[in-house]
Amino acid sequence: MKYIFVENPIAGNKDRRILFKQVQSAFRLNPNDEMIIEETKRSGHAKEIAADYAKKYGKDCVIVTCGGDGTVHEAANGLAHTDTPLMLLPFGTGNDFAKKVYGAKKVDAHNVVKAFGLHNGKIKYNVKPIDLIDYNGEKCINVMSFGLDTKVETLGKKIADKYKFLGHQAYNIAIVPCILQSLKYHINLDLDCVDEDGKPYKITKTPADYTLLAICNASYYGGGFCPAPNSKLDDGLLDYCLVDAVNLAQALPLIPKYSAGNANEQTSSKIHTGHLIGGRIRSTDGKPLLGNCDGENFDYSEVDFKVEKKALKLCFTEE
Repeated sequence: MKYIFVENPIAGNKDRRILFKQVQSAFRLNPNDEMIIEETKRSGHAKEIAADYAKKYGKDCVIVTCGGDGTVHEAANGLAHTDTPLMLLPFGTGNDFAKKVYGAKKVDAHNVVKAFGLHNGKIKYNVKPIDLIDYNGEKCINVMSFGLDTKVETLGKKIADKYKFLGHQAYNIAIVPCILQSLKYHINLDLDCVDEDGKPYKITKTPADYTLLAICNASYYGGGFCPAPNSKLDDGLLDYCLVDAVNLAQALPLIPKYSAGNANEQTSSKIHTGHLIGGRIRSTDGKPLLGNCDGENFDYSEVDFKVEKKALKLCFTEE
């Protein structure tokens, strides 16, 4: 089996680089497996690498991302609807999607490496198909969001890039200046939802006054905020969390709940949650939406999205 390690050279820290060297050493112990290292050189390169190897080797290779959520996002776009599985090594700053995959809000890269047997050359894993979100033809593996969280995400990334020692705390710091601004945004919503009995219904608001909207395939984003604690990666449904327009006084008590995964109708009348399978989101003035996907901002003024069932093969550690 060929294992293609897609390495983001700017992700992680010194400890992660040492761990990566240990993995390299372990591969020399197993003549049946081949380790190929591909270093990303530009935005979108991880997608190109993943797609090229998937086309060439199909199920006979595994794409191993060694970076954060941005690298995972790109690789997922390159591997969607192929036979090549994706394996995550959480070597980035936030590693929010990895939190869902490995079932912990704080993911230890050393433990993940050991669980996959990458430390001793005895590699083991299970491959399972998971859902993706298609938005305007692109793929989202984790969370697509609009409003306040996009502002926090944007500023948090800038802080994290400049002060790497802060890690995910950079996003918590970014909250302060963002919530001191107006928290009222406008958006046109047309959501195709599903109730607990599986019956379809629609949410249509043109326009909607809101503060935040998260559409989730997984659970965590923005350095650990959790809008969808009960999401499932393979149920054919997306979770959403819509926060009505709030002011500063209303927002402050919601932030710790949103971080802990307790933001719902029971904790605030301003919050609405549920399941959906797709929809359409448009700006009210034709300008780009205040939105992002997997932590990467986009400049669409309109987004058509839907769940793509079991569109990606993902490696999980064995129980």
